[in-house]
Amino acid sequence: MHNFRITIAYDGSRYHGWQRLKNEHTIQGKIEAVLSEMVGHQVEIHGAGRTDAGVHARAQVAHFKIQTAYSPKEIAQYLNRYLPEDIAVTDCAYAEERFHARLNATGKRYVYRIWNSDVPDVFARKYLYRMEEPLDVEKMRQAAGELIGRHDFRAFCGNKKMKKSTVRTLYRAEVEQIGAEVRMTFEATGFLQNMVRILAGTLMEVGLGKRTPDDVRPILESGMRAEAGITMPPQGLILDAVFYDNGQERGEDA
Repeated sequence: MHNFRITIAYDGSRYHGWQRLKNEHTIQGKIEAVLSEMVGHQVEIHGAGRTDAGVHARAQVAHFKIQTAYSPKEIAQYLNRYLPEDIAVTDCAYAEERFHARLNATGKRYVYRIWNSDVPDVFARKYLYRMEEPLDVEKMRQAAGELIGRHDFRAFCGNKKMKKSTVRTLYRAEVEQIGAEVRMTFEATGFLQNMVRILAGTLMEVGLGKRTPDDVRPILESGMRAEAGITMPPQGLILDAVFYDNGQERGEDA
């Protein structure tokens, strides 16, 4: 029995998220179906995180254990031959026996993209959220700086019934202006449900003048979801990287 680690890129536009759900179109379900056909029995894969419906990934990581004579290269080739064209395996390799894509992750990077223009980008429209009203990027940068560090991010969690710890360490919160695009990048030990989309929504509201950078700390301290900004639509979000650097803090849930 070999343990394999794969890296996957996908366009989440037409999927009901990563996690396999009964009678739903999911990324995990598609990959498991192809692997199961390849080896002739049911295969279960485990991802580093669960992206929501409509969210994309540049480098999702997953692992699975199978008994096979196929090499990692042959497995990747088989998957890419039979998976839909909006899912691609960009790497496949043998992993240590105890490697677990989620439990061994030390951090993740997400990117949220806003197209800040009254002229649409017709080619990238599925991967951007369009906002016509001008954003104050400098104010957004100031607000993002207040988020960095180890905090209780309960106010930025979409799960009101969350019973586990909502403390996370956010290492990076950057806002860039790239032409008409406003790009927000977040790196953390782990993320809560909808956390990145709520962080992005809060920063966007700062950019619109509905909030100030000084509002961020009180939102964190409140622990109340109602105090934070909106949950941004899924199409602007991409899981950009999963980290397995032993020098970083051990990963947390999500």
